[in-house]
Amino acid sequence: DTVASNVRAFIAENQTQLPAAAAAAAGAVAAPAATSKRLPYEQRAGLAKNSVAKQCFDIMARKRTNLAVAADVATADEMLALAEQAGPHICVLKTHVDIFDRWDDSIATKLQEIASRYDFLIFEDRKFADIGNTVVSQYAGGIYKIADWSHITNAHLVPGPGIIDGLKQVGLPKGRGCLLLAEMSSKGTLANGSYTEAVAEAAKQHEDFVMGFISVNPAAWKDGPGSPGLIHMTPGVQLAEGGDALGQQYNTPANVIGARGSDVIIVGRGVIKAADPAAAAAEYKEAGWAAYEASLAA
Repeated sequence: DTVASNVRAFIAENQTQLPAAAAAAAGAVAAPAATSKRLPYEQRAGLAKNSVAKQCFDIMARKRTNLAVAADVATADEMLALAEQAGPHICVLKTHVDIFDRWDDSIATKLQEIASRYDFLIFEDRKFADIGNTVVSQYAGGIYKIADWSHITNAHLVPGPGIIDGLKQVGLPKGRGCLLLAEMSSKGTLANGSYTEAVAEAAKQHEDFVMGFISVNPAAWKDGPGSPGLIHMTPGVQLAEGGDALGQQYNTPANVIGARGSDVIIVGRGVIKAADPAAAAAEYKEAGWAAYEASLAA
């Protein structure tokens, strides 16, 4: 928290402030960019420059779902069972492959088969954060071979744009997509302000491979959510607002999709801890889709 406070103080002290009257006038002009009319997912599919982004928009429109479920479970068998239960209701299944008890090619093949049968994408939430040369090996090889089975992965921009170049070298020929971490849902995150702006700018330079962002409040960005061909996915979603003891902060589907301008709600514990994960996924699917339809009408 001390580091976060220092960073925020530095940014605040180095920003140019407009006089009150000018700021109000600037706000009046800038407001439409952040609140411009939302385009339907099917229309945005035609604007996507990355093939996985197009695929994702198409799935969302076809299945009438903007729900991603985070398979934050301890075993590969639990993950596969969750994929079967949630599969009919989701557009994306998000994994953390390095928390499972085991991994081999047969598990990856089974997961791909389930994804194909239920028409959803696989997102390995690897959060790459190293130099380009290193992430080439991490993405393509090792014991997980992420690029072979995961449609989507993600990365921090902390090392600079070389990380995008490295991941693209592996993923683009395989028809993969990358989400950049522009914001995070945890308390005290440093992924905000000028860092978020830099991430948005980097995405513009790599829309063939960068398919969108992990974000929290894109409607509040300087230029709003940006290109309609890019997807915003937001973690930390539950049906009631709140948080946990480790700093996670939860927002509702209506807030995330409507007020904050995101596209995909990422739900973990609200589904995986439910007595009936399939029923919980169906409930979140309906809530997310209702929020999307309301935002189209706004």
